[in-house]
Amino acid sequence: MTAPISVCTLGSGRASHLRNLVEALARSHTMPAELVIGVMQDEPYDLPATPFPIRQHVLGSGKLTLAAARNRAAHEAAHERLVFLDIDCIPDPDLVADYDARMDLADGILMGEVLYLPKGATDGGLDFDHFAGLGVKHSERSGPPDTPLGSCTDYRCFWSLNFAMRRSAFLRLGGFDEAYVGYGGEDTDFGRTAAEAGLTFHWTRGARAYHQYHAHHMPPVHHLDSVLANAHRFRDKWGHVTMDHWLKAFTLMGLVERHGDDFVRVRATAEADLALTRQQSDQPYASSARVLSMLETERSPAMAEA
Repeated sequence: MTAPISVCTLGSGRASHLRNLVEALARSHTMPAELVIGVMQDEPYDLPATPFPIRQHVLGSGKLTLAAARNRAAHEAAHERLVFLDIDCIPDPDLVADYDARMDLADGILMGEVLYLPKGATDGGLDFDHFAGLGVKHSERSGPPDTPLGSCTDYRCFWSLNFAMRRSAFLRLGGFDEAYVGYGGEDTDFGRTAAEAGLTFHWTRGARAYHQYHAHHMPPVHHLDSVLANAHRFRDKWGHVTMDHWLKAFTLMGLVERHGDDFVRVRATAEADLALTRQQSDQPYASSARVLSMLETERSPAMAEA
C-alpha cells in the first residue's frame, strides 16, 4: 500500500496553468492525499472538483514571496511525504507513484524529470502521449539516470520545479530562507543548507512533469534588481555570490559592474536587453547559456583588438 503524499505548489496568476496541474493530478494512477497551495495573490483560485482535497492558503499580493509560499504549503501539509511542483508543471499520471516508490529507496531530496513544452502544446487539452513526444529536456539540466535513482553531488543542481522530500527533513532545515524576496537565489541557498545538514540529492528516473510554456527571459533581466539583492544576500550568508552565469551575462551586457564584492546596476534595462534574452514562441525554454555564448563571441574580437 502506498504512503499518503501531499503535493505542494504555489501560484500567482497563471490560473489556466494551475487548472492543468490540478486536472493532471486528478488523472494520476496513484492519487495524492491532498494538494496544498501557497497563494501569492489576494483571492484563492477557482479550481475544478477533484477526488482529493485542495487547500489554498492565501498569502496576499505584493512582493514575490516564493520561499514563503513554499514554506506555508509544507507547514500546512498533513503528510510526511511531500512533492513540490511549480504552477507551470503538468504532472505525468505516474509522477505520484514514482515518487512514492523512489522515497522507499532513499532519504534526502529527489528531483524528478522535466520536459519543456512549446507554446500551444496544451491547446487540445491534456494528452500525455502528445506531451511525451513533444517535450524536450532543458539543455542546461542533467538528464534522468539509467537507474531509478542517480546520485547528484553538487547542491547547486537543486531545482525546486519538481522535487520530493520528507516533511520532517524540510522542517528540520527551516524550509526556504524567506529573506530571499523576488526572483533568484533561494533554490541554491536551500540546496546549500541541505548539503550542510548532510542530506543527499538524487536525480530520479520518472516522476516526470511537463513544463507549460510562458513568456520568459534568460538570463532574467526582468528580475535584475532582485537577482542582485539575492546574490548579495547569498554572499553575506555563505561567503561568495551565486548565480554567477547570470551576473556574468549582465556584466557583458553593460547592465552591471562589479565593485569589489558587490555587483551594481549601472543603467536601466533597455528593449535591446529584453529582445536579447526573450524566449521566442518557437522555443520551449529560454537559455542563459545561449545568450552568454553570444555575448562572449561578440566580445572576443573586441578584446583581441584592444
